[in-house]
Amino acid sequence: MSGQRRKILFIDRDGTLIKEPADEQIDDFGKLVFCEGMIGCLSLIRKKTDYAFVLVSNQDGLGTSAFPEERFWPIHNFIIKTLEGEGIVFDEQLIDHHFASDNATTRKPATGLVEKYMASEDYDIEDSYVIGDRESDEVFARNIGCGCLRLGKEGMTWERIAEIVIGGERKTAVRRKTSETEVCIELDLDGSGQCVIDTGIGFFDHMLEQIGRHAGIDLRVSVVGDLNVDEHHTVEDTALVLGECLKKAVGDKRGMERYGFVLPMDDALCSMALDFGGRPWIVWDVEFKRERIGDMPTEMLFHFFKSLSDTAMINLNVKAEGTNEHHKAEAIFKAFARCLRMSIKRDPREMRLPTTKGVV
Repeated sequence: MSGQRRKILFIDRDGTLIKEPADEQIDDFGKLVFCEGMIGCLSLIRKKTDYAFVLVSNQDGLGTSAFPEERFWPIHNFIIKTLEGEGIVFDEQLIDHHFASDNATTRKPATGLVEKYMASEDYDIEDSYVIGDRESDEVFARNIGCGCLRLGKEGMTWERIAEIVIGGERKTAVRRKTSETEVCIELDLDGSGQCVIDTGIGFFDHMLEQIGRHAGIDLRVSVVGDLNVDEHHTVEDTALVLGECLKKAVGDKRGMERYGFVLPMDDALCSMALDFGGRPWIVWDVEFKRERIGDMPTEMLFHFFKSLSDTAMINLNVKAEGTNEHHKAEAIFKAFARCLRMSIKRDPREMRLPTTKGVV
């Protein structure tokens, strides 16, 4: 759009566009294999966004006897022509010829080749990305001052890259401090289920971990609460902050499935329906016969989901039955996680609002 600074994708070649052989040198057409999903996803990104595409590649010793140019350019030009046939055109190709031992300022992760972009007022470097497959690509991104999407790390695929580039990252962090609790939550809806949970209530930690792991989201929860009084404020305020994180992370919900629905666990069965429809409501058809499970009052389970529903602006319908109270409670959290996983899934090909109203 006119007046806006353009964002950039600094794209690696070997290991990112094409698979890298054991000898790390694609000098024969027999070694050429395109990375899975790359062509379709890059083509989609090109169609759906205005990112500049800048190829940045280290080719050790290119032009020397170790890697004659006549063994590089025919293959490289074939790659570029193939991608152009799918609408994938690079705004610039930057190829460094040095060996690592040369310590050249133009060799990644050094930034010599891209400093003109970093210095230009025409580009939004902070919201740009390096797309690569190595730790050195992450260092390169940090040196540039932009994000990094590293293939193969924590389940990162070309499909996930397309989703993030087209739809935006869905990360958020919220801190809430009152006279009763201090709650800090970091959440990444496009994570891989990595969890670090510490609320001071062991069973509650176990349940929150179910949400992160089974929803496939990264979740960091740190709570210091007045447990000397009881567990109420800790559980309630955690739910409020988690709900606020979810609401912020989904944004306008463009491209999102919106709905999620089930979960058997041994003797217990939980059915759950979820709607990120912007109207909080909860139907709770669950009865517990024990006052506590571990160190958590069972009455707080409804209160947790009610508070979460209120701040996340979601509709929840929960029904659970079973003889083992631990299993019943865990089935509820796992069912919520699976519903969440289904509802937050995005399709980068259809980045439309999941409603006929124009707003969710």
